[in-house]
Amino acid sequence: MKRMDHGPAAAESAVHAVLGTPLAGPWPEGARLAWFAMGCFWGAERRFWVLPGVIATAVGYLGGQLPNPDYRTVCTGLTGHAETVQVVYDPGRIGYAELLRRFWEGHDPTQGLRQGADVGPQYRSLIACADEAQHRLARLSLLRYQEALTAAGYGPITTEILFPAPRFWYAEPEHQQYLARHPRGDCGLGGTGVACPPLPAA
Repeated sequence: MKRMDHGPAAAESAVHAVLGTPLAGPWPEGARLAWFAMGCFWGAERRFWVLPGVIATAVGYLGGQLPNPDYRTVCTGLTGHAETVQVVYDPGRIGYAELLRRFWEGHDPTQGLRQGADVGPQYRSLIACADEAQHRLARLSLLRYQEALTAAGYGPITTEILFPAPRFWYAEPEHQQYLARHPRGDCGLGGTGVACPPLPAA
């Protein structure tokens, strides 16, 4: 897969601090992309880089209006961006359904414009889809997880599902794989404890 020419130049030559793979490509032929926002992107990124079959992860900003956003401006809550994790994965080793399961179970998607103590639109729940197959499965997963959450006493899911995916902007180097370099770093991400029902393979 060709490299993605998005974001700060510093990300273009950066290497993943845990996986040793390029953050912005090039990646192996057949690799696929997915994007998830689920609160603080430090902790969200770690939930994906540990999965076998994930080639690379990176944090950044997606879903807003301002080009070339940075952390300071996104944290104002005025740019419309969400703190987002880009996941590059090998579909022969891990399916999109498993990434969705990790997404749903890794945070509380009913909280609206916040996640735990982190408050603001930049912490909202969001899925951005690279193709129609991802879009169909993401919508199905939302319906099934809503049924499970409702049965457990939770309210409506507030997750946005975007297709086609808006442009992803890489965050500054100091935010990439932050919790690998700062193991005691704080990121109050937590799930509901409700399991995601099985999804079709994709």
